Amino acid sequence: MKKVSFAEFGGPDVLQLLDAEEPHAGPGQVRVAVRAAGVNPVDWRIREGQILGAHPTELPSGVGLDAAGVVDEIGEGVEGIAIGDPVFGEGSSTYAEFAVLSAWARMPEGLTFEEAAGYPSVVETALRVIREVGVLPGQTLLVSGASGGVGSAVLQIARERGIKVIGTAGAANQDYLRDLGAIATTYGEGWTERVRRLGQVDAALDLAGSGVICELVELTGDPRKVVSIADLDAPVLGVRFSGVAGSVPDALAEAADLIARGRLHIPVEKSYALADAAAAHRDSHAGHTRGRRVIVL
Repeated sequence: MKKVSFAEFGGPDVLQLLDAEEPHAGPGQVRVAVRAAGVNPVDWRIREGQILGAHPTELPSGVGLDAAGVVDEIGEGVEGIAIGDPVFGEGSSTYAEFAVLSAWARMPEGLTFEEAAGYPSVVETALRVIREVGVLPGQTLLVSGASGGVGSAVLQIARERGIKVIGTAGAANQDYLRDLGAIATTYGEGWTERVRRLGQVDAALDLAGSGVICELVELTGDPRKVVSIADLDAPVLGVRFSGVAGSVPDALAEAADLIARGRLHIPVEKSYALADAAAAHRDSHAGHTRGRRVIVL
């Protein structure tokens, strides 16, 4: 099969499309013929060699955690799924023609593989950080970098739970945030004053790693009410860095339910061929994404 891999840490150019042995499903796993793979910031962070705890890397390494595809092999002990079922989920080395998933859910009706591949890690992360930051219904959550995949999920899940959200993003994404139920404002000079004029902030999320931790702590008044998924230096300021996955099966089940009920939709901003994985990483690293980026096979 074809698989994207890297033999050394570095920039996007270390990614290579190679011939590789097909993986096989072990106990509690399924293998899928991949139709699309999600592109996440964690993918290029791992490729760069960043120490992320939950994702130790041995070289050479495949790339990718998320995929949507058709089940073609079922491991020992797996029940409730059949060969030929369309699923989306999380595993390893998903930038490939075949990948093994350790957590999955059936794709909701009407969802394409391209769309489905963008949900697994994004929704798990969104659910996790909302829980970790401790924001409650009726309170106000500030989301810095709100227009990307995780931000898009946070805004919609928060709206479903009765949480008011203030979201920051570039000028071009203000209407997008409003459509997802957020009170939108731009980042850049004077952004903290713009947020203050919008009301009291009870908790905050840093989703972009744009050097705003101190300001988020100031706005909430408590470093324990701020969580970052993008700034590895956040703990120096007393802020939690959340990089360890929670219950992925539960997150996938909730994602499937929200999608089926029309309460969650994350658009695909751009799709790439498997051979263009390096370009996908460059674009993801540059930021300013509205929704998701995916690789389509």
